[in-house]
Amino acid sequence: MAMPRIAATHAAAYLMLIAVQVAYAQEYPTKPIRIVTAEAGGGNDFAARLIVPGVSASLGQQVIVDNRGPGIIPSTTVSRAAPDGYTLLLHGSSIWLSAFLQDNVPYDALRDFSPITILTAAPNILMIHPSLPVKSVKDLITLAKNRPGELNYGASGVASSPSLAAELFKVMAGVNIVRINYRGGGPAANALIAGEVQMVVGAPGGAMPHIKSGRVRALGVTSAQASMLAPGIPTVAATGLPGYEYSAAYGVFAPAKTPGAIISRLNQDIARALTAADVKDKFLRGGVEPIGGPPEQLAAKMKHDMTYLGKLIKDLGIRGES
Repeated sequence: MAMPRIAATHAAAYLMLIAVQVAYAQEYPTKPIRIVTAEAGGGNDFAARLIVPGVSASLGQQVIVDNRGPGIIPSTTVSRAAPDGYTLLLHGSSIWLSAFLQDNVPYDALRDFSPITILTAAPNILMIHPSLPVKSVKDLITLAKNRPGELNYGASGVASSPSLAAELFKVMAGVNIVRINYRGGGPAANALIAGEVQMVVGAPGGAMPHIKSGRVRALGVTSAQASMLAPGIPTVAATGLPGYEYSAAYGVFAPAKTPGAIISRLNQDIARALTAADVKDKFLRGGVEPIGGPPEQLAAKMKHDMTYLGKLIKDLGIRGES
């Protein structure tokens, strides 16, 4: 009869732990909350400051944006914080891709964080020069396969979201399109307009004016679903490359082992903040889509990117960016 007694003891301990966590969560929060993010003025900071007023109002506590600088500093800070819901992280996909880009990252993205929500997603648009004799992604793939190594694409940094999206496209399509590096998305777009390169993958905010003017031709948006940032443009998957999807994302995290009830509370309050019309409008004008999905959605996004983009980063030998 020893085994049943042991099982009963473990079950009682587990139920007691759950009860303690629920009671703690019911009192939460009782003091200000920090959202740790990157340097002031960047995309992470912009996103954090947009949601802070709404989250603070919902929680009934002050929420403070804590700018900790670039790279892995914000992520490392939160990975070592107490799992009590008072120190959160708002960061882009580098939190789960850093280990592929540099050595000795002092945290494990899947082990050391509790996902709360995907805050925003930012797809890109695959564009070509209008002189190229193609009308769809399928046409582009056919042309590239018939002319291996003859087509070029303008890249804005080897590990940037547009460049990774372009490289993933090349791998999945099985084509050889040569990367030409430029110092940013603007110079890459100008090179496409001038006909120096035949393809660019770029952010909707900078791309849409050129698409509307006819200076470049859009073939597809890189997200899994059509994007409100690129109205009328089909997905890359729908117009020639089934299964293709790439979107950069900002996520909100707590340290691992944060009580589930607190995670659920934060998820709901952040989602509520994202529904405010002015917040949604500012995000869209900033070139990102507000999401606010469940924690499981962010966890799945992390695992997907680490599987596919992690291999891509390794295969390309990309190092040194985070």
